[in-house]
Amino acid sequence: MADESIENLARKLADVVPEGLRSVRQDVEENFRAVLRSGISKLDLVTREEFEVQEAVLAKTREKLEALEAKLEELETET
Repeated sequence: MADESIENLARKLADVVPEGLRSVRQDVEENFRAVLRSGISKLDLVTREEFEVQEAVLAKTREKLEALEAKLEELETET
């Protein structure tokens, strides 16, 4: 998750803080930011680039599998 997204989410969370706590808004926003970063860092996430590489590998593997299945079916019908 990009820092910009974390910043926006922390800001939105701070915006919904009750009116009585507005005086501590900056502290609350910083705490939200820290909690979000900590929580996200604990997740086992991959980057978009890593995901796209694996998606391409999977598509190529699927194509090869389909070709092999077709070849096997062809060989089975010949016998």
